[in-house]
Amino acid sequence: MLVFKELLKIYFLFIALFFLGRLGLYILYFDRLSDISFAESLLSFLYGLKLDTMTASIILIIPAFLLSITPKMFAKIIAALINGYVLIFLLIALYVENATFPFIAQYDVRPNYLFVEYLKYPKEVSSMILKEYPMQLVTALIMLIVTAWVYLRFSPLQLEVAIRTPLWRRMLLILPIGALLFIGIRSSVGHRPANISDALYCTNRMVNEIAKNSLYSIGYAYYSYSKESDKLIQSYGDINVNEAYSRVSQRLNIPKGQKIPFERLEATHFPAKKSKNLVIFIQESLGSQFVGFSGGDVNITPNLEKLSHEGLAFTNLFSNGTRSIRGLSAMTSGWLPLAGEEVVKRNKSQSDFFTVASLLKPLGYKSCFIYGGEGRFDNMRSWYMGNGFDEVIEQKDYVNPTFVSTWGVSDEDLVIKANEKFKSYTQKNEKFVSVMFSSSNHSPFELPNGKIDFIEGKPRQGVENAVKYADFAIGRFFELAKKESYYKDTVFVVVADHNVRVYGDDLVPVNMFHIPALIITNGLKGQKFDKMSTQPDVLATALDLIGTNLTYPILGHSIYSDAKKEVNLMMFNDTFALRVKDKVAIIQPNKTALTFTYQNEHLKAAPHDIELEKDVLAFVKVMDDLYNKKLFRSPSTICLPNK
Repeated sequence: MLVFKELLKIYFLFIALFFLGRLGLYILYFDRLSDISFAESLLSFLYGLKLDTMTASIILIIPAFLLSITPKMFAKIIAALINGYVLIFLLIALYVENATFPFIAQYDVRPNYLFVEYLKYPKEVSSMILKEYPMQLVTALIMLIVTAWVYLRFSPLQLEVAIRTPLWRRMLLILPIGALLFIGIRSSVGHRPANISDALYCTNRMVNEIAKNSLYSIGYAYYSYSKESDKLIQSYGDINVNEAYSRVSQRLNIPKGQKIPFERLEATHFPAKKSKNLVIFIQESLGSQFVGFSGGDVNITPNLEKLSHEGLAFTNLFSNGTRSIRGLSAMTSGWLPLAGEEVVKRNKSQSDFFTVASLLKPLGYKSCFIYGGEGRFDNMRSWYMGNGFDEVIEQKDYVNPTFVSTWGVSDEDLVIKANEKFKSYTQKNEKFVSVMFSSSNHSPFELPNGKIDFIEGKPRQGVENAVKYADFAIGRFFELAKKESYYKDTVFVVVADHNVRVYGDDLVPVNMFHIPALIITNGLKGQKFDKMSTQPDVLATALDLIGTNLTYPILGHSIYSDAKKEVNLMMFNDTFALRVKDKVAIIQPNKTALTFTYQNEHLKAAPHDIELEKDVLAFVKVMDDLYNKKLFRSPSTICLPNK
C-alpha cells in the first residue's frame, strides 16, 4: 500500500497548488460574480476539482508505472528520477498558475492556445513581459526558487522505501492503479470523457474561468487546435453541409454561387471613368470607447473625430474576433472567423486565397502590405505575399526610424513610409491597393516623446495614451496625404482589428466587440451609418466606392446595397456567437447552444431560438468547409460598363 500512499501524496500536492490558484482568482474577481448566488459561485471549486483531478492523473501515469515495476536494485535511481519528474511538473504548474493572473488581466480568460502560440516569438513576448510585468515575473521566480528548495529539502515523499517493498506486491497494484488513473483522467461515465467544457456550468463567464485549470486549459487548447479539423468542428455539433450553406446564404443574403460559394457580381453605386486607389489602415486594438463618433471619449481621438465629419463613420460596427489575424483576414479578404487557427497561419490558405490584392490585380493595381514590426509575426509576410500582394514592407525596410518599440517602428514612421510609397506609385502612374497595420497601441505601450500631450491622471505607458498616439499618427497620415495628388483619387479606410483587452462576464462580451471605422474619399460627404455592421461590410463598402463593378466572394455587403442585413458572426476564444439584430445565439464545443437577447450592452437569457442556433452551427461548418476545400478563392474579375 506504500505505492498508493506515495501517489496520493503527489496527487494532493498538485490539488493543493491548483486550489490555491483558484482561490486567489475567486477572491480577486469576486465582485464580478454578483449576478449569481454565493452557493452557485462555490461550485467553481467542485467543477474545478474534476479538471484538477484529470490533470494530476495524467501527471501520475509515469510515477505510477515506475513505482509498480522497478526492481529493488534500482530503487535509489528511480526514486531520484521520480522526484525530479514531480518537481519539474510542480514548477511548471506553479509558473502557469502565476502566469494566469496577468494573462486574465490581459485577455480576461485562463491561459489558452495563445499562451503556447506566443512562445514562437520569444523576442517580442519576453520584452513585453519584462517591461509590463516585472514585479509579477520577480515574484514568480522567487516562488519557483523557494518551492524547489523546500521540495528538495523537505520532500514528504518516500519513494525509495515504496520501491523496496516486494516487487510482486507492487506488480499486483498495476491494474487497480491503472484503473483509478483511467477513471481520474476520464472523469466521466458518459460516452465521451470530461473536458474543458465541463467547467462551463454557468452563464457568468468569469466563474467558468475560475473553475478551469490553467495547465489543462493550455494542453486542451493545443490539442484542439492541432487535431484534425473535422474532429474540431464535430465538437460544435452536426449539420448537413448543404443545409449549412443554405442557412448561411439566407442569413447573409448572398446567393451560394456555382463554382465559388458566395461569389457574385456587385455593380458599383458610384460609377467612375477611372477607378480609385484603396488604402485600408487597420488600427491595433482601437475600441469604440476611445472614439467620439462611436460613443466613446472624443478627447482621446480628436483627429478621428475631425475626420469623421469628412466621410462615412460607422457608429455601430462590430469586429469578428479578438485577435489581430482575424481582423486582418476580415479587412483584407472579407472573411469571417474560423474554428481553430485563423487562415493567416493555416497551410491551405497560403496561396489562392481571396484578397483585395488578388481581386484588383487584373485591373492593373499594384499592392503592398505595410507594417512596422517583423513580417514573420503571425505569418503575415507569407500570407500576404502568397495571396496576391506584390510587396510586404516591414521593420527592416525602415531607414533611421524616429522611434522603435518592442513591436517595431512607431505609427508615425509607418504613415510616413506609406505616404512615400503611395507617392512613388503615383509618380509611375500606377493604381494601388494597400493594407497598413499599426502596432503602437499594444502593450507595453512604448511611446515617443514630444508627439502628444499625455493624458493627466492616466499612465504614460497606458492604453489611453497609446490610443491618443495612434490617433496622432492617423492625423499625421491624412495631413501628409492631403498634400499629394493621390489623395483625391483614393478611398481611405481607417478601422480597428478588434477592441483592446476584451473582457466581461457574459459568455461572449458583445459590447467589447464594438469598434470604430470610417471611410474617406473625394466626393463623399460627412455622414454616419448607425445600423449594425461587420468588418466584411466595411470592406465591401470601400470596394463599392472605388467606382467599378467587381466580382468577389466577400461575406458582407456594401451599406449602399439593399442586400445589407444586420448580422454578425463573432468568435471569442473557442465560442461562436451569431447576432441578428439584437438576438444572439451562442455555441461552444461539446455544449448545448444557447439563445440570448442583447440589451443594455449585456446578454440576457432567452428561450431557445432553434433556427438561430442551427444557423450559428451552420456558419462554423461553412467556414471550415470553405477553408478545407479551398473554396474562398479569387474569381476572374468581371467588369461591366459603369452605368
